[in-house]
Amino acid sequence: QSTWGITIIWPYYKISHTKFFGRLIELIRLINLSTISTLQNFTIFSYNMSALRLVYLVLVILPAAHLETNAPPKAVVIWHGMGDSCCNPLSMGAIKGLIEKHLGAEGYVHSLMIGNNIIEDTENGFFMNSNEQIDMACAKIRSDPKLANGYDAVGFSQGGQFLRAVAQRCPEPRMRNLLSVGGQHQGVYGFPRCPASSKICDTIRDLLNVGAYVGFVQNHLVQAEYWHDPLNEAEYKEKSVFLADINQERSVNQTYKDNLQKLSNLVLVKFLKDGMVVPRESEWFGFYKPGQAQELYTLKESPLYTEDRLGLKEMIKLGKVAFLTVPGDHLQFTQEWFIEHIINPYIIV
Repeated sequence: QSTWGITIIWPYYKISHTKFFGRLIELIRLINLSTISTLQNFTIFSYNMSALRLVYLVLVILPAAHLETNAPPKAVVIWHGMGDSCCNPLSMGAIKGLIEKHLGAEGYVHSLMIGNNIIEDTENGFFMNSNEQIDMACAKIRSDPKLANGYDAVGFSQGGQFLRAVAQRCPEPRMRNLLSVGGQHQGVYGFPRCPASSKICDTIRDLLNVGAYVGFVQNHLVQAEYWHDPLNEAEYKEKSVFLADINQERSVNQTYKDNLQKLSNLVLVKFLKDGMVVPRESEWFGFYKPGQAQELYTLKESPLYTEDRLGLKEMIKLGKVAFLTVPGDHLQFTQEWFIEHIINPYIIV
């Protein structure tokens, strides 16, 4: 605080100390400031009032413009759920438009299409090996120059656990925040409602009845690849080609753990009246206790947490995991809820 009652504070813009103080010295020479005292994070000086506008221009407006110009635009990747596609105007298309609206002209949203067209994208959500889908998604993300500076990811239903696999397996470019909306992170043990034609649904049920862990079913039916049978835990851990791997059921892959911990935030959204995900607690990493299908355990009661196989225990300690609820059924939320709880706190910040 100078005798003139004004303090100019340097707020650590994206400009080096050297450049900042170089500008300041040049300014002093130009306007012949009478006194100057430099502290660690701010500069105090007295001046005549005719110099105030020039000081403000050089030390506040120009650095702010420098920051705005050089900050990379916000980028978001979204992945749809079972029976949906990247570009359905009533679902992912609407979500994409909503996020773009709030990001503004400089924002960018990449809605993942797994396949060459919308039909393939929809069918692959049922019949393309999950690991192959993750590989394809990683390749698309890496090859998109608009994602090179990092991105936030929003996964809907099975897209939630798929994007978690991307975070664990494909750390470049960096995923900043992962928002899982109704994802089944401990898998499912039930298929009560199928969002597809009766022919597809009947085929899926027939395959699951043959045996979710039979080789050709595991490798070709997506829902079998995150099928978690609490009555046959040993078989699940041995033969699950996708979920058991990303949940570190057989062994701990330190790279998976390290990569997941690079997230700034992991947001888990559970639908309190979810009639599609069985059990709905899977959306928060909960599941049935082994040997039966009635009593449930929470994330903090699971070996995944107590043994910290994924690093979630440490992430929770650091405040990097958020547990959100929606009162409705599966993926039933309003635009207002999505803006307030997803876009505003995690995407446009």
